[in-house]
Amino acid sequence: MRVPASSANLGPGFDSIGCALGVWDTCRARVTSTPGLSVAVAGEGAGSVPLDATHLVHRAMVVAWGELGVEPPAGLALDCTNEVPHGRGMGSSATAIVTGIVAAQALADVSAGATGDAVDLTFANSLASRLEGHPDNASASVYGGFTLSWSDDEQASTTTVHLPVHPDVVPVVFAPDVQLSTAKARSVLPQQVRLADAAANSARSALLAHAIGFAPQHLLAATKEWLHQEARRPSYAASMSLVDRLRSRGHAAVISGAGPSVLVLARREHVEEVRAHGEAGWRVLTPGIPDHGARVTVLSRA
Repeated sequence: MRVPASSANLGPGFDSIGCALGVWDTCRARVTSTPGLSVAVAGEGAGSVPLDATHLVHRAMVVAWGELGVEPPAGLALDCTNEVPHGRGMGSSATAIVTGIVAAQALADVSAGATGDAVDLTFANSLASRLEGHPDNASASVYGGFTLSWSDDEQASTTTVHLPVHPDVVPVVFAPDVQLSTAKARSVLPQQVRLADAAANSARSALLAHAIGFAPQHLLAATKEWLHQEARRPSYAASMSLVDRLRSRGHAAVISGAGPSVLVLARREHVEEVRAHGEAGWRVLTPGIPDHGARVTVLSRA
């Protein structure tokens, strides 16, 4: 399995708009003759994430098997190599959840004698969005590209459409050394917002969907928001300072997901100018936007 990172919200698109980023987690899942679970992790999260049944990839697999009505294998080995930074607002938890769901589907299909590598991405999208709690990161990791997603509360299903991407739009990510948990970032959000703020945010999110694909000259205006960044400013003061500085120079900078990474939807001719704002303590990435998301390759059907 190979699943990309993502950035979510993109300013006003709170819990609905996401962008896949060309930073990838890979996982090899094997049914073993030895009963029990073996988990190995290399790269991001090595030494800090659990290596037992509470590992997020495995937890997602168990839920997926339950949804599919499939018995988990008695013996399972997971070998994970992670590139997606943890606790940085680049969708690491969504990436792990999507990985687990598509892995569970692939193993179930192999056990049933399927001959292809395809999995049901619609199933993966809805289940990952439900487990993650919102669809923006999950949908971008499932499908790739820029995504706009919404959920049907009655059916617990998620619908996703791709937004076209203008060739001049290039994501630049500033990932800091420090981490911030999504739970902590969400805990400071207000439960109510002013009607005027909701209306303003609605207008900018509509503009964002247009600007990404057809009018990148409007990206600065399109990425202004009223719902979450200011409420979280004390939680990532350095990140907001960078956002303020970049926006004052005309660049469409936002907090990536729950932070503390900063995402800039840069115009292609301004990428190097944007990257020059990286300082000590920040890793500057230009990962590109993959046009596909989760992929499965079946290595053996024995």
